[in-house]
Amino acid sequence: MFRNTLQNRHNGKATVLLEICPVAALPRGEARRVEADPPIAVFHTDDGEVFAVDDTCTHQDASLADGWLEGCEIECPLHASRFDLRTGAVDAPPAKLPVRTHEVVIVDGVINVVLDDAPPNLPPGVTTRAAGEAAQ
Repeated sequence: MFRNTLQNRHNGKATVLLEICPVAALPRGEARRVEADPPIAVFHTDDGEVFAVDDTCTHQDASLADGWLEGCEIECPLHASRFDLRTGAVDAPPAKLPVRTHEVVIVDGVINVVLDDAPPNLPPGVTTRAAGEAAQ
């Protein structure tokens, strides 16, 4: 994975761009967990769309990349919460908070993810590495 930080010309904020893999390396109907802070999951739907969301379910610590992909929804493997990959919205409980989504940009057949700078909706007891280091 290649990580690049770009400076936004309009607002001066840093934008983190992760180069994930060639589209051809992620078969349709599959997901890939990407180590970031927090980890993200990249999904390639059966229809050929590619989406990226935080990999951790907002209800309890479970990897969404290990869940069941159906259309544009991912079902958490732990308690069956479902999230819309387009918006992050919860479509089935017990999760109540949406999962954070990230912009996907495909350049020359390679999946790139622009990390959203909004705070993640992590479940109770789960923190990012940066938050853990700041608390020390």
